Amino acid sequence: MRDRAQLVLAAAAVVAVALAPAVFAYLQLGYSADVAASGDYEAPVGNAHRVLSRGVHAAATGIPSSYRWQRREAAVSAVRTDLEPVVNALRSSRVESGTVYQVEYNRSAARAWTADHCSETRGPNRQFGSCNASRGVVVQNRDGETHVLAVAFDVRVTAERGWYETTVVVGTR
Repeated sequence: MRDRAQLVLAAAAVVAVALAPAVFAYLQLGYSADVAASGDYEAPVGNAHRVLSRGVHAAATGIPSSYRWQRREAAVSAVRTDLEPVVNALRSSRVESGTVYQVEYNRSAARAWTADHCSETRGPNRQFGSCNASRGVVVQNRDGETHVLAVAFDVRVTAERGWYETTVVVGTR
């Protein structure tokens, strides 16, 4: 029995010595977790969506009371003007930490959103007027007032771990 215990102890020592180079190599090379599986993978895109969402909601406030439907292009200009500081702040927000945001308006995504969400049919259940997508901003005629429904953006995030491209359509509802 004593010989058997010594044999097990000797075998364990041999295994430990054999694994030592693998452990040292692992420590020298470092360990990089699977980026796509980590919680930080989507963080830059989520951050951009949150910032843009807050900005769109703030920019859309007050538009209906200030702009009649005939002045909808002026309303779109006002929304884009109000969003300019938000977009610029996002573009420069994390540069020092190695994350760069590029944000542009997406006109085709705004038109697609309009086609999907604004019915052109008239009928007894139709509550609101027509929609218009202009320069990435979707507006709708509601009783002669201009209401902002959504704003579409292309967002490209460049970070240490890679880059992400996405289209973000922020609705105001």
